[in-house]
Amino acid sequence: MLNQQLPYYLHYFTNLKRDAKNGGAPHKPVLLLSIIQLFEEKIYTDHQICILPELVAAFKSIWSKLVVTNHHPIFALPFYHMNSEPFWTLIANVGCEQWIASKSPMRSLNNLNAAVNFAMIDPNLAAVLADPAGRAILKNAVLEQYFPETKMNLKMFSSDGLPSPSILNESGEEYRRKILELKKQVDENTFQEEVFVRSGLFKREIPKIYNNTCAVSGMRIDALTAVSMIDACHIVPFSEGYNDTLTNGIALCPNVHRAFDRGLISVSDHYTVLLNKNFIENPSVYNLAQFEGKNILLPFDSMHHPTLENLSHHRRRFGF
Repeated sequence: MLNQQLPYYLHYFTNLKRDAKNGGAPHKPVLLLSIIQLFEEKIYTDHQICILPELVAAFKSIWSKLVVTNHHPIFALPFYHMNSEPFWTLIANVGCEQWIASKSPMRSLNNLNAAVNFAMIDPNLAAVLADPAGRAILKNAVLEQYFPETKMNLKMFSSDGLPSPSILNESGEEYRRKILELKKQVDENTFQEEVFVRSGLFKREIPKIYNNTCAVSGMRIDALTAVSMIDACHIVPFSEGYNDTLTNGIALCPNVHRAFDRGLISVSDHYTVLLNKNFIENPSVYNLAQFEGKNILLPFDSMHHPTLENLSHHRRRFGF
C-alpha cells in the first residue's frame, strides 16, 4: 500500500507551488521537513496537523540550517498557503471559514491561530509519514529537490525540537529583559513565534516539575492516551511580566486554575491556600473552601518553587 502511495506524494512534494518571482520560496519545503520530524518523534500520529510550539520550533531550527537566501522565516505563510496543495486542507475555527476562503495573505501566527483549528492531510499521506521508510524517502526527496547545497547541514532531527528547559531557570528579571530586547530586535511576526515556542516549553515543563499533579487539589490522572488534566498556570500574567520562568508557574487542574486566575483563591508566603471573601458557593464536593489553609504541593527542587515576589503580586492584584 505504501509503495502505491509514495509516487503520488513524491511528485507533489517535489513540485510544490511556490513564489517563482522570488526564486522559489523555501517556506513550504521547510514546513514539510518539520512535519516529517514531528512524525519521527511521534508528536503527530494521524492526519490532523495542529499548530504546535514543537512544529514552530522545528520550522525555525530547520530553516536556520538549510536556507541561505534572504527570505524571512515566517511560519504562518506556508501553513496557510499549503492549502493550495492537493494533500492539505485547512480546517477553520467556527466563524472563520470566510477568512480562510478569502485567499488574503496570513503572515501573523496570532491570526493563523485565531482562524485555523488545524490542517488535515490525506489519511494515506499520514500512513506514509508514520512509516520510517516512507518518511526517509520523502525527506531525502525534499532535501535533494530544494536544498541540494545545504542538505548536509541537517543532522539528526532529534535535536530540532523545543529549546532547552534551562532557559526557564533564569531569574524573572533576566528573562523579562531578554524578551523585551528580542521584541526590539525582531519584527512582530518573529516575536509572536518566539513567544509561542517559549510558552509551549512553559506549558510542558510546569506540569512535569509538579509530577502532573494539581498543587492545590492533588488531582492526578495517569492515562494510556495523551490526556492531561493539569494546566501550567502563570502566577503573574505573561502580558504583565513577560515571565515564562518556572518560578512564575504553578500546576493546577482546570477548575482551580480558573479560580486562581479570577482571584477566588491565592497562595500565602507560607505556601498555604488563601480563600477570597468576595464570593459565595453552594455546599459541594467541589467547594473551594475545602482547600483553605491547606499546604500546596511544591516541586521537589526548591529552586523551582514559586517566588514569594510573584505570589505577593497575585495577592495584591486581587486584594488579599
